[in-house]
Amino acid sequence: MKNLKILLILIFLMLIIVPAQAKQPTIDANKLEYINLDWWKKFNDEKLNNYLLLLYENNKDLKIATASTKQAQQVVKMAFANQLPQLTISASGGREFSSSTIKFGDVVIPDYAQSRFLLPLSMTYEIDIWGENYLKTKSVKQKLEMIKQDERASYISITSAFASNYFNLIKADKLINNQEKLVSIQEKIVELYKKKHEGGLCPLSDLLNQKQLLTIYKEDLNKLKETQDVLENQLKVILGDRNLVDIERSNYENLKIIELPNDINTDAIRNRPDLIKVESYINKIGLDVKVARREFLPKFIIYGQVGFNAYDFSKLFSGHSFLSNAGLLPSFDVFSGGRKIAMLKYQKYEYEKALQIYEKTILTSIQEVNDAMMSSKVADKNFKTSIERFNLEQDKYNLSEKKYEIGALSKLEKLEAQEAVILSEKASISNKIDTIVSAINVYKSIGGVDYTAYEESI
Repeated sequence: MKNLKILLILIFLMLIIVPAQAKQPTIDANKLEYINLDWWKKFNDEKLNNYLLLLYENNKDLKIATASTKQAQQVVKMAFANQLPQLTISASGGREFSSSTIKFGDVVIPDYAQSRFLLPLSMTYEIDIWGENYLKTKSVKQKLEMIKQDERASYISITSAFASNYFNLIKADKLINNQEKLVSIQEKIVELYKKKHEGGLCPLSDLLNQKQLLTIYKEDLNKLKETQDVLENQLKVILGDRNLVDIERSNYENLKIIELPNDINTDAIRNRPDLIKVESYINKIGLDVKVARREFLPKFIIYGQVGFNAYDFSKLFSGHSFLSNAGLLPSFDVFSGGRKIAMLKYQKYEYEKALQIYEKTILTSIQEVNDAMMSSKVADKNFKTSIERFNLEQDKYNLSEKKYEIGALSKLEKLEAQEAVILSEKASISNKIDTIVSAINVYKSIGGVDYTAYEESI
């Protein structure tokens, strides 16, 4: 009895644990090549990593891109099917009722009427002597590679957009906290100016200026809250989870800045989906040109039938009703109105266009990498400069506190010094997030790979 109880408890625990495990996000093994999870782990943000896993599972745009890839795979199968023999069963049965007299030479059949039942298995196969159908299949495979790169580009773009919005949301949280402190301090400053004005120690214009500054701070706070709300809504849409109530995020203080390289080798652009896609496009058009040339050559089709042919349904499967035939059908278009020549020229022009698109894509890719690198360098310099300015303001505030303690500084001057510290911190907050986002932009510009592998040794 005791062993039975233990067994029942174990079964109960398994029923509880298994469903819980089934809810964990899963990633298609075929999509791991699109997801550089090791790079994202460098941010040391577990919440971000968990959201990325949820994104890969639920995002609607990624599902659409995956469905397009699966459709293209079926198109490849359809193209390959054209290289194989085609078998069909086309049964027929009918009766010609009494009609006018029919003559076959000297033979006269009055009031002709006849039934016929046909049950053949037909086969047709185009002998691919020139390899035309094979080239068509290869062309469709190149189209599949293009669509795969579109899917990969979606993964890179959507992941980067989510991560950028995630870090901007953390920036909004920190700036809101910062702005609330500014509003609180400015309200105290306004109260002190009121007392100074009532005591005749400052003009009304000074009081009005401080009140105006307070309204500006409040407006900025409202805009930051709006930005926070918009970013949260965007992240929920990207995650594709309608039941998601709140976006959990890390604290600003725990964010890690990734070390940026001084320069990146231009070979890094070879991983970009758009460049790989154009290369596949060139290969596809090259194959299409070959197909257009082979259209001028004759085609040879083997055909045959095996089945039954009878004029009485009861004798359809008898031995004497057996039907079989086979043959070779050569065909050659003597005149097609110039259609084939026009198609060949069209494909050649398309190939020239593809080469120009390839060159333009290379130039655009290099530009985007250089722009991303320049933005990252500027963001990094601005962040370091803003930290230096913040530290100076902090030192000045510490000095003002000491002066305030010995009575050498008024409370108003101390509050203004504190306000200057918060304002300088505001710049450092923005610059820190800009540095992180710029690293994501560099990652995106080189095709979603770890750019440290392409850092140039200088």
